[in-house]
This record gives sequence, C-alpha cells and structure tokens, in this order.
Amino acid sequence: MKEAILYKQEGNAIRCTACARYCYLKEGSTGFCGIRKNINGKLYLLSYGIASAYHIDPIEKKPLMHFNPGSKVFSISTTGCNWMCQYCQNYDISQRRNVEGYPLSPEEVVKMAIDGQCQGISYTYNEPTIFAEYAHDIAVLAKEKGLFNTFVSNGYASIESAKYISSFIDAITVDFKGNGSTSFLRKYVGIKDSTPIFDALNEYKKKVHIEITDLLVPKVGDDLEEGRKLVKWIIENLGNETPIHFLAFHPDYKMMDYPNTPLSVLKNHYEMAKKEGAIYVYIGNLWGDEGENTYCPSCKKLVIERKGFFITKWNLKGNRCIYCGEKIPIVGKYYHHEDEI
Repeated sequence: MKEAILYKQEGNAIRCTACARYCYLKEGSTGFCGIRKNINGKLYLLSYGIASAYHIDPIEKKPLMHFNPGSKVFSISTTGCNWMCQYCQNYDISQRRNVEGYPLSPEEVVKMAIDGQCQGISYTYNEPTIFAEYAHDIAVLAKEKGLFNTFVSNGYASIESAKYISSFIDAITVDFKGNGSTSFLRKYVGIKDSTPIFDALNEYKKKVHIEITDLLVPKVGDDLEEGRKLVKWIIENLGNETPIHFLAFHPDYKMMDYPNTPLSVLKNHYEMAKKEGAIYVYIGNLWGDEGENTYCPSCKKLVIERKGFFITKWNLKGNRCIYCGEKIPIVGKYYHHEDEI
C-alpha cells in the first residue's frame, strides 16, 4: 500500500483522478476499481507492490505488431478494474475486490524481467490505469536498465491520468469493445460512452506509440456501421498508419452462451477498414488467417508473416520492404528468436 498521486482534495472528501469515473470518495470509501481507498483524508493504492499475475509473453500477444516485433515482455497485473465487462477472460483478477497476490517491489519486477531475458515490461491482464503509480515506479527503474514499457488498456483514463501515463510508457494498446458503440458499452461494460477513451487517445498520441484493438462480440457488438465510425475516427485523429486489430470473441464469464465470432464478421470489418483507408489492419484471436500478416502498402507483397504470436517470415531490411523499398512504420527493432521460427 502506498499513497497515490492521481487524486485531489474536494471538500471533506477525495476525488480520484486515475480514470474517467472520477470516483468521489469519503473517508473509508474505496473506488469502483476496488484498489484505491480514502484513508485518513489521503488516497492510497492498496495493490501497490502486489502482483496478481506475471508471465513472460511475446509482444505480439498484447497485441503490438509495429513496436519492437519479436520482443519478449514481462507481463504483470494487480487486482481490480474500472470496467465490469460481462465477457472478461481475466474476470478472476479484474472483478476481484480483495487485494491478493505476490509481493513484488518495483526493483524485484525489473530484476525478474531482466532475468527472463525480456526487452520490456507490459502492464496488462487487468486495467493498468488504476495501478498507474505502481506501474510508474516500475517503469522508471526499467528504463534505467534499457527496458521499454507498454500498457494494454481499455483507454478509459482521465486526462490527468493520460498525461501522467504518457510520461513513462512507450506504447499502448487501447482495446475498444463492440466497436465502442454506446448501447454495447452501457449494457455489457457499465460505462456511459466512449468519449473519455477518445479524449485519452488524443493525449497519448503526443508521446506514445498507439495500436487499436476492437473485440467483436457476435450479434450484440459487431455492427459494421458502428465499426466504420470507429475506423473513421482513428484515421482522422490518429492517422491511417495506426494499426487496427479486429479480435474474435470467445465465450467467457457471464456470456458463456454466446458463440465465437464468425470469421465472416472479422473479414467484413477487415475489408471495411481497408476500404476506408486504414493501411495496417489485422485479424486477431484466430491463428492461421492471412489477416495476421503485414503487407507492403506499395507493392502489396507479404513483408511480415505471423502464426499466432510468432513471426515466421521477415521480408524487411532496415524496416523497408525488400521488394520495393517502401518504409514500413515499425518502432524499435526486430528481435529474432531462433526457437520460435
């Protein structure tokens, strides 16, 4: 437990500024997320130094396709979340309101990442915005050791939080759900709308590499026209080179009776995004589809082939297409692992 940074005094209470809920907390009250509490007039991060899960992952799992491809990241989470997604695959930690886990100081996290031969650290599995202060202290030490830092987030941050987070992370995956449609978010996520996500993205884009994912939930969150609205916003505000990933849904938590997302739905969104002008579009959570790959926008040839989370062909030299020389927007370097090819 440690005093938080993202809060302000408001009368005899506290206003938490970690996310767009802006929870108003009287003495002894805990925020919606379950890990930020008013104790004696100060806001404390209850999960500071306590990891609910950690694991070494390929960065493509986040997914980040255009940021240090082939690298390995030390993934870490705490408990709690500022959303209540009815389909959450990590509900056992995100919806838990008892702070439990493994005591890990920032120094220990960085050491574990280095010992695991990772090139970076990813704050993920539950929403990292709510434990931003813990992530900050890890990230500062990680950068000193030459490691990069990434967030896997729902993007529902306050502007104060987005500015703070932008000061210490290098890349972020922002995961829209159901095309970000208001009706879907209200019923299945428990937020008013996606406006704060767009506001946060406009802040992140000043300093941070951004990739967008969109989980397509069959029948209730896969409307093509809602997807079109989202793609248009991304192109107009973040640029047409921003990677967009359409992800397949699989049944989980309170939505076990829903079907997996049909490939046809993913393909329709993929083609729509391309027609709207998005250059780098991907299909995720379905291994073996050509939508996992990167193609040169100039000569249309395959430049990066992937099988799931692993790169199987790299037809770039100096991040340029080996066939026509077109520059592909890759941040960082390609990390080749012989055992994964």
